[in-house]
Amino acid sequence: MNMNNRRRLLMLICVTVAMILGTARPLRAAENSIPAAGDPLENGFRQPPDAARPWVYWFWLNGNITRAGITADLEAMRRVGIGGALIMEVDQGVPVGPVDFMSPRWRALFRHVHAEAKRLGLEINMNDDAGWNGSGGPWIKPAEAMQQVVWTETNVTGPRHFVGKLPAPQRVADFYRDIIVQAIPTVGDYRIPSIETKAAFPRRAKLNVNTGAPAPTDIIQQESVTDITTKIDANGRLVWDVPAGRWTILRIGHTCTGAQNSPAPASGRGLECDKLSKAGIESNFAGMMAKLAADTGITKQRTPGGLVATHIDSWENGSQNWTSQMRAEFQARRGYDMTPFLPVFTGRIVGSLEISDRFLWDVRRTVSELVIENYAGQFRRLANSHGMRFTVEAYGGPCDSIPYGGQADEPMGEFWTPSGAALPTCRGMASAGHIYGKPIIGAEAFTSGKQERWREHPALLKALGDRAFCDGINRFVFHR
Repeated sequence: MNMNNRRRLLMLICVTVAMILGTARPLRAAENSIPAAGDPLENGFRQPPDAARPWVYWFWLNGNITRAGITADLEAMRRVGIGGALIMEVDQGVPVGPVDFMSPRWRALFRHVHAEAKRLGLEINMNDDAGWNGSGGPWIKPAEAMQQVVWTETNVTGPRHFVGKLPAPQRVADFYRDIIVQAIPTVGDYRIPSIETKAAFPRRAKLNVNTGAPAPTDIIQQESVTDITTKIDANGRLVWDVPAGRWTILRIGHTCTGAQNSPAPASGRGLECDKLSKAGIESNFAGMMAKLAADTGITKQRTPGGLVATHIDSWENGSQNWTSQMRAEFQARRGYDMTPFLPVFTGRIVGSLEISDRFLWDVRRTVSELVIENYAGQFRRLANSHGMRFTVEAYGGPCDSIPYGGQADEPMGEFWTPSGAALPTCRGMASAGHIYGKPIIGAEAFTSGKQERWREHPALLKALGDRAFCDGINRFVFHR
């Protein structure tokens, strides 16, 4: 081992010992005993550049915010070597404070954050809503929110002339829109899992474990699916000459999933935006981050310090299986009309179990692509056009996490203490960074549950940190 490599090794050992003991004395001793070599790596350990400094989550609690508190926090961050802060305002059970989220007073305090951070050379990343998940708030209208397919069924026997009002499907947040009214031959009770609002990707259809394989009488032939939408009026009244046989009328529509951003203070809580349409994230961005960008005066010409980024955290708001342009998007991406297969949303089989399974996979592929392109991709374009970077914890959602993370300027993973839970997300986000050329890979670092806070020795925490570094993380954002 040559002299330079020996110096490097000794320096790394000293830094490790200093971190374990919580003191800088071994490092100073090493500095006194080793001549300065001018080595960039060694110098970087002695005086880390601002880009290499760790960040922190900065939780604002339920409107309890003051100018003096903001300044005190930021000055403390700078004093101990923090490079930046990711702000999330949350409701964690503390008494409600005097400053409503995004009120004029709140926005004035945020301008103070921006000014003080610039003064101190700190960077600020603002979560794109109140709480710590998703993208939503009181500014999201029901038509702009996450959507799900709902339906009602009416059984009739023909031949006969049917005149009657079809029952309306479920309505959430007082919102509902019809998609289609279809008549299908009545089949048996065999059902398969459909595209539900559980966040999972991918998920294949499964046989009904109670009845085994479907019988021929459980299967609907594609050509027998009849569109009778033109025979229903705006009040749901259907007039239809029913052919001979037993028929099931499906009134299929969409409503909100009801998902809300959380854990948010009441003043910042509202519906989660539609993740499959650009209009959804555009409405959320206009409701908050565009206003903060205007308030602080940031532009495409990024200047050091202050508000520099906006964030979407880990996916915790369920999934959705519809958007207003779903049929057009599906046709363009998959190359065929989804209309004859819409009964599969109700768990029925159209054509065969294999065909229905392939249709469900095509729906999931379409949902995944729309989340990546219309949600994350459009959010990055909006953030960048307003002078901000985009960071994201891109996992747990109904999409492929690697290209989802690749849409961000800075993908982020996470890991928990003391178990090391969620460490695989670090490697996944590092992979997204390598594939898509993202040089900074962050991590929500050392997160803990209520029973674990502040009980672990720094030497034990360091082992988890080392593992995250080895998995490709190069920026810690310290959690509680």
